[in-house]
Amino acid sequence: MQSPYTLIHQDTNSAARVGKLQTTHGTVNTPIFMPVGTRGTVKACTPETLSDQIRAEIILANTYHLYLRPGHEIVQEIGGLHSFMGWHRPILTDSGGFQVFSLGPLRTITEEGVAFRSTIDGTEHFISPERSIEIQNALGANIIMAFDECPALPNEYAYLKNSMEMTLRWAARCKEAHRNPDQLLFGIVQGGMERDLRQASVDATVCIGFPGYAIGGLSVGEEKDLMYETLAYVAPLLPEDKPRYLMGVGTPEDLVYGVRCGVDMFDCVMPTRNARNGSLFTTGGIIRIRNTKYKRDFGPLDAECSCYTCQNFTRAYLRHLHVENEILGSQLHTLHNLHFYVSLMRGIRRAICDGSFPALADSGPDIGALVKLGQSSDE
Repeated sequence: MQSPYTLIHQDTNSAARVGKLQTTHGTVNTPIFMPVGTRGTVKACTPETLSDQIRAEIILANTYHLYLRPGHEIVQEIGGLHSFMGWHRPILTDSGGFQVFSLGPLRTITEEGVAFRSTIDGTEHFISPERSIEIQNALGANIIMAFDECPALPNEYAYLKNSMEMTLRWAARCKEAHRNPDQLLFGIVQGGMERDLRQASVDATVCIGFPGYAIGGLSVGEEKDLMYETLAYVAPLLPEDKPRYLMGVGTPEDLVYGVRCGVDMFDCVMPTRNARNGSLFTTGGIIRIRNTKYKRDFGPLDAECSCYTCQNFTRAYLRHLHVENEILGSQLHTLHNLHFYVSLMRGIRRAICDGSFPALADSGPDIGALVKLGQSSDE
């Protein structure tokens, strides 16, 4: 199948690369960070803020949550997620696998799929690979994900092997059930921290054939060094002519490391969740705005940042909003944190193209310099 991904530039000192991913709602520049809009909204952000101020190119929504409320039928009636949300750039939907499997005793896994009780009202539901694809087809996102099992770590080898093999069978069923050629269906690689299982999962998933591939099952309980080791092993195994997506990871340092390994797409709730908790990313490090020392700090949150928050408000005011639990505080903090992440990725793309990425990515990495480079980019 023809790949929607075009390689633009390859770093000569690492696997880092710049590319373009074509969707029916526009082209996405990679490497890219996707803000998470789990329930059909990026918390504390309007679509206008996301597009015009943060300059987000693609966002993520979640099948499981939208299936429970408001229901995919309602979303389909209005014309799909883009119309429902008022967001007219690309959208990716997670299959719901991670959310279903995190329910613990509220769910039962079989070869056919997963039976579970809703955390909202206790009603019983069943999602199979076919049902997940049916829901995602109705939601109408540009990129949809195969239904997989995401086992917690650490875990027994036998369980990881059986889980990986079932994920492969489910992936084949997802591809067979997929009905909308305008949506890109990505396969997901599993296998825990076991190299032989990851290799087998890559080989079989690529054999099934998808327009893009995701690395799942990382940052689910393992040590950071082990996660990095596994990522560095798995990413280069994936096809070079297809987009590579690392699911649910992570910190700014994680993103830089993932790019070095050849990853193209990232998502994580960290920038939005941390923003609501008053933990703010800056070019000088993390600021916890609740701290008393900011009570009379009349400087900007980050003097190097060009976002609306930093250009218009002081640390003292942002602290006041946070301690008073004012909604505006969450809005301004979220705008800043997402601006930081999106600028970081834009800076990474520029650094790869101008040859400065290795120097900025190693021995640190220099997150602040990459963010500033991204803010000065006219891309």
